[in-house]
Amino acid sequence: MNRELVQWSGPQGLPRFDLIADDDFAAVVDAELAAAQAAHEAIATDPAPPDFANTLAAMEQAEDGLNRVLAVFYTLAGVASNPAREALQRDFAPKLAAYGSKISMDARLYRRVQAVAEAGGLSPEDARLVDLSLRGFRRSGAGLEGASRDRMAAIRNRLAVLTTQFSQNVLTDERDYVLPVPDAGLAGLPDWLLRSMAAAARERGMDGHVVTLSRSLIVPFLEYATDRALREAAFRAWVARGSGQGAGGADTDNGAIVAEILSLRHERARLLGYDDFAAYKLEPEMAGSADRVRDLLMQVWHPARARAEQDQAALTEMLRADGINGALEPWDWRHYAERRRRAEHDLDEAEIKPYLTLDAMLGAVFDTANRLFGLEFQPFDAPLWDRSARAWRVMRDGRQMAIFIGDYYARPGKRSGAWCSAMQMQHKIGAGQRPIVVNVCNFTPPASDGAPAFLSWDDAKTLFHEFGHATHHILSDVTWPSLAGTSVARDFVELPSQLYEHWLDQPQVLQAHARHFETGAPMPDALRQRILDADRAGQGFASMEYLQSALVDLDFHSATPPDDPMARQARLLAELDAPPAIPMRHATPHFSHVFSGDGYSAGYYSYLWSEVMDADAFAAFEETGDVFDPATAKRLEDTILSRGGSAPAEDLWLAFRGKMPGVEPLLRGRGLI
Repeated sequence: MNRELVQWSGPQGLPRFDLIADDDFAAVVDAELAAAQAAHEAIATDPAPPDFANTLAAMEQAEDGLNRVLAVFYTLAGVASNPAREALQRDFAPKLAAYGSKISMDARLYRRVQAVAEAGGLSPEDARLVDLSLRGFRRSGAGLEGASRDRMAAIRNRLAVLTTQFSQNVLTDERDYVLPVPDAGLAGLPDWLLRSMAAAARERGMDGHVVTLSRSLIVPFLEYATDRALREAAFRAWVARGSGQGAGGADTDNGAIVAEILSLRHERARLLGYDDFAAYKLEPEMAGSADRVRDLLMQVWHPARARAEQDQAALTEMLRADGINGALEPWDWRHYAERRRRAEHDLDEAEIKPYLTLDAMLGAVFDTANRLFGLEFQPFDAPLWDRSARAWRVMRDGRQMAIFIGDYYARPGKRSGAWCSAMQMQHKIGAGQRPIVVNVCNFTPPASDGAPAFLSWDDAKTLFHEFGHATHHILSDVTWPSLAGTSVARDFVELPSQLYEHWLDQPQVLQAHARHFETGAPMPDALRQRILDADRAGQGFASMEYLQSALVDLDFHSATPPDDPMARQARLLAELDAPPAIPMRHATPHFSHVFSGDGYSAGYYSYLWSEVMDADAFAAFEETGDVFDPATAKRLEDTILSRGGSAPAEDLWLAFRGKMPGVEPLLRGRGLI
């Protein structure tokens, strides 16, 4: 049995990924599952009267070994999937769900936690852990009995299987699709995109140029390709992921899976006494109810739709000027919007990218963290899962705050999108431990070894966004791992990430780091302003594609779930009178935020909810006259970033800002009013 999966022996306490084989996982996961079950059984049967130490504190440490092996496995499954790891995921899903059901529905543990709560006399953080534990037991069904209890366990097990299959179907369609682009179809494509398309072809053992479903390739292809038929083919493949019309055909059709997931979630909520899944899911969030969420979304929908209609009229005129008499289609919008952006703002990605190399923007990310929070980043060599992944020690005043790992390039087998995870959570149990934080992105890799990797403006924002999540982990300073880092309400978790994006466009950041990769000249102020103006000009489209996904998610989980989710989706979008040329950002068959797990189910709205707060939070810095104001940064760390989930999100926000924000700063920031 490979103990490296649990007893990490690599540099700075990392796992030795070079000593780990796929065949190692099954035995270790089974052993650690058994150990975690035994630890919980010992707590449940402890003859001593329940107290915080022998119940809550013991439960916080009962899964240490299991958490470590799963951290390694699910990191690899996300960044370097293969058939063996996909098979292991399918095998682990029901086992882990059964284990989770058994522990979270254990009436003996529930009664012990209730006894600790009734005894009182706890510190605020300990009391918070007790409250959250009680809520978790209740919401998991620990109070259910008989057939209801058995059904709840069965539902959770089945959902684990379904969400795993959903995710793997999307990954298969993304991984297996390649669109060869003939020389005649390369017209209009900038040199940097041609290099990326050629590199993608070489990576797959092909000649010429290809488009894959990596966002860093397909989005710029849709923006620049002048061949409308090729744009349509690429777009249709992109939106077909998980629909049964993708590269995997009927074998990767998520339609029935989505319908069953929605039905089971609704049944689960009803078993617990809620009207529907949205009511269940939103109970612990800041929003609290579907009505409040819908009200926020619609406050933005109306001005966003008005802006999108204006933009659509202008883009349709451009389409007509090209001699096309049909309607503006989804595969046209990005192309004509990019041409309009270049015309109206004298802006071209080819002009921007030389200033936005990955290394330069990492320098900007790290310098911002240093100026705000005094963090320093020391690179070191470690055997990670891919030679392009990098590791840093994060230091402050001589103390190691965290290990940070960045994996930035798209490649086959890597899940699309961008995310932040913690392989190891911060805590103060015993000698304590600092976090190991991972940022994953899917940027276009360099055209050759030693060449720079160029980012788009959106890529640079993504880099800042994910590192904002990382600061939540890096600065965490709580006792219990269940309260550490990003362990907060779903509609609060995006606040640090979206707030961090604001520093990207600050003049002093760009002047210092956005320098031409050949000449070293800083990005001209006029170019920066054109970027910001163009970014705001596209907010009608960006807002509408996001809002459609958020409203569909909320509708799916409110009231009775649909038998035919795609028909419900079409009906809702028709009722909203959504512009047909602007598709959902995430159509249902590949809406991984919502159907690869419960994380963002009935919660995709949370990006917008957090944006309302991040606009107001950055205003707190601007009001001082210094966007790096030390006192405001210290207050942000002390009241939010270091606190994790140790207090309700609204209390943390009020401690920082003193009042709840309104939606107007967001609308103004997006240029919608």
